[in-house]
Amino acid sequence: MINQETVSELQSEVLEDLRGARHYRRWLVRLVSPYLGDSPIEVGSGIGDYAAELAPGRAAYTATEPDPDRLAVLADRFADDPVVRARQLGLPTDQTGEHSAVVMLNVLEHIEDDVAALRSAAGLVRPGGAVVVYVPAFNGAMSRFDRLIGHHRRYTRRTLEAAMTAAGLRVERLRYVNSVGLVSWFLLMRCARMTPRDGLALRAYDATVIRSVAWAERFVRPPFGQSVLAVGRATAEPAGPA
Repeated sequence: MINQETVSELQSEVLEDLRGARHYRRWLVRLVSPYLGDSPIEVGSGIGDYAAELAPGRAAYTATEPDPDRLAVLADRFADDPVVRARQLGLPTDQTGEHSAVVMLNVLEHIEDDVAALRSAAGLVRPGGAVVVYVPAFNGAMSRFDRLIGHHRRYTRRTLEAAMTAAGLRVERLRYVNSVGLVSWFLLMRCARMTPRDGLALRAYDATVIRSVAWAERFVRPPFGQSVLAVGRATAEPAGPA
């Protein structure tokens, strides 16, 4: 059994190691950015790489972290930024807000009670605000690495839709992303038990395969993928307890 401190350290190491995957990050930014509005809140901002690309052009951007060490990195990184505010937050929470959107990028799978987390997310946005979720797909691809960094599950379109609906969200968009990535993940992480690391191989994969897949998936929606993207809308009335 891995303790939470070790999981947190591994998560921070992975965030650092994957910083070189800039084409993948920009692809994800393009996918989620249209739904975020003028004052979104990001849950689980890590060390702030997505916040740095999603915040420009918005009136305000709130980057949050439950982990105190990563929160310190966030606060230092954006200390002089006129748009980004860093604060501590984890889901589920009793806190509410009037943000234009909540965005969670590879975060929900770390939370044991995902429905409660999504219900909390709905409480952080104004009525009609978006809850944008990006999660790893297919439990059949669950690897030793997934478990080491604290993943409770991977999703399908059906299971993510069910969780969002149970949380009182109206699902507006649901799609698989990165079809080739699922095959790569299954072979390298599940079968070969590897760990993603920064380096020449990752950067070459990012610059060639990811760029090509991102371009192709603008025109063709794959029937499977490494991840699932969902956009839900908060209803006028907050969801009650399950």
